[in-house]
Amino acid sequence: MTSTVPNAVEHTDEQQPPITMFGPDFPYAYDDFLAHPAGLGQIPATEHGTEIAVIGGGLSGIVAAYELMKMGLKPVVYEADQIGGRLRTVGFDGCDESLTAEMGAMRFPPSSTALQHYIDMVGLETRPFPNPLAEATPSTVVDLKGESHYAETIADLPQVYRDVAEAWNKCLEEGADFSDMNRAMRERDVPRIREIWAKLVEKLDNQTFYGFLCDSEAFKSFRHREIFGQVGFGTGGWDTDFPNSILEILRVVYTEADDHHRGIVGGSQQLPLRLWEREPEKIVHWPYGTSLKSLHVDGEPKPAVTRLHRTAGNQITVTDANGDIRTFKAAIFTAQSWMLLSKIACDDSLFPIDHWTAIERTHYMESSKLFVPVDRPFWLDKAVDDKGNPTGRDVMSMTLTDRMTRGTYLLDDGPDKPAVICLSYTWCDDSLKWLPLSANERMEVMLKSLGEIYPNVDIRKHIIGNPVTVSWENEPYFMGAFKANLPGHYRYQRRLFTHFMQDRLPEDKRGIFLAGDDISWTAGWAEGAIQTALNAVWGVMHHFGGETDATNPGPGDVYDEIAPVELPED
Repeated sequence: MTSTVPNAVEHTDEQQPPITMFGPDFPYAYDDFLAHPAGLGQIPATEHGTEIAVIGGGLSGIVAAYELMKMGLKPVVYEADQIGGRLRTVGFDGCDESLTAEMGAMRFPPSSTALQHYIDMVGLETRPFPNPLAEATPSTVVDLKGESHYAETIADLPQVYRDVAEAWNKCLEEGADFSDMNRAMRERDVPRIREIWAKLVEKLDNQTFYGFLCDSEAFKSFRHREIFGQVGFGTGGWDTDFPNSILEILRVVYTEADDHHRGIVGGSQQLPLRLWEREPEKIVHWPYGTSLKSLHVDGEPKPAVTRLHRTAGNQITVTDANGDIRTFKAAIFTAQSWMLLSKIACDDSLFPIDHWTAIERTHYMESSKLFVPVDRPFWLDKAVDDKGNPTGRDVMSMTLTDRMTRGTYLLDDGPDKPAVICLSYTWCDDSLKWLPLSANERMEVMLKSLGEIYPNVDIRKHIIGNPVTVSWENEPYFMGAFKANLPGHYRYQRRLFTHFMQDRLPEDKRGIFLAGDDISWTAGWAEGAIQTALNAVWGVMHHFGGETDATNPGPGDVYDEIAPVELPED
């Protein structure tokens, strides 16, 4: 298990098949849909070659464009910055090209089975990610209130940490039917999933994560809640999520999205870039050797969209930053949804008013990271005490702390190769604390904080290049790292996620489809970006008069059987 605080149900991969992250809100097996030999569907031959706008070249946009191209449509991808979106891998100036930093998504659970489909398709490799106390992590240091504890497993931590782990287990069982839901999802028991989740949505939509803890007898101790917030489970401390809806947290723990993480060797941005260049073996209308890249002038996406509006015939007209105006029978919007409120001039007629409200109310988490390249994985050196005697401990460890750095990750590719340290990974208020500082200023503060935890370790002498950093709330085309619903936001999320079912919309509100990470129920995970892309692909196919094969029904075909719970006044 990778959890700092274990899940309520222990299991091994040998005993049960891996869970699929289809989630409790919309229990559809996207991995089966993708793997079926009949493919995702077809459109009438009269529509082959028709252009469709795909706005946003992140993972969701590229997946949607790739699948629509295979059906015989001509995707026209618009991208304001670079292909990849929040799959952004960067190098270090003057350093070996093998040294990379994941500025956005960097760890992926095996439950992301649709994501894994595309990882395998393009031939990428993954390896275990060194989360706190994960099997792949040599050691972890938990540093709270000036006191540090070294651990290789949770058993090495003081008893109070195991008490917190047990409190979380009890809290999930008593308040959220964890074992029953986890079992139902593993068995893909859709009726049981819907039965459990319907009750929880009605009961918990107005509850915060913190309120959920406080309502539990197991977490009556403030000290336990404080430790849990700072150390958390899986990826580390979750106190930055305390104001968010508990439903968001339950989606993560039910699907084991925070466990068994793996990183993509060479960087996650390779995935959308390889899909951009990939020539599908099975493709309709287009000649063999066609790729998204080959369908675009000079092999590049079109620039940022500056205006979206409806024109006669219920078409979607797109204006880009170069002043080029094109009109499409359909469009998919996968960029950060707030762009529709700020950087893109939009007609109110694009969406129903309730959808505009949902877009406006979407809540985003801030996030920042800073990486430095180092000469070697020196943290694997063994420490000595003040008398020079070996302690048997690593000189430095994956670190969770209540200091400014919060989470520090040590990333290497072998003992004799240069390596990378993520000196700090923070969210929300902790991220905002870094916002006014330059990369070098951030690094200095981080080195000072880590120096207080590891007074005998000179990190600076191992640094071989300049730091790289990001604050996603300050990125002009993102304005945040990922969506995270607040209490009472379930109805808003339901409207956005189900937007692909356009037969339910007025005819003059059809033709533009929302997709992307922040439309997903599982925002913050690449799997959600892919799921919504596939929903939009089905929606476009249906919009063009196409259909799926009877042996492989798509998400829209089975919608009435698995539709998300509808609350009163939605």
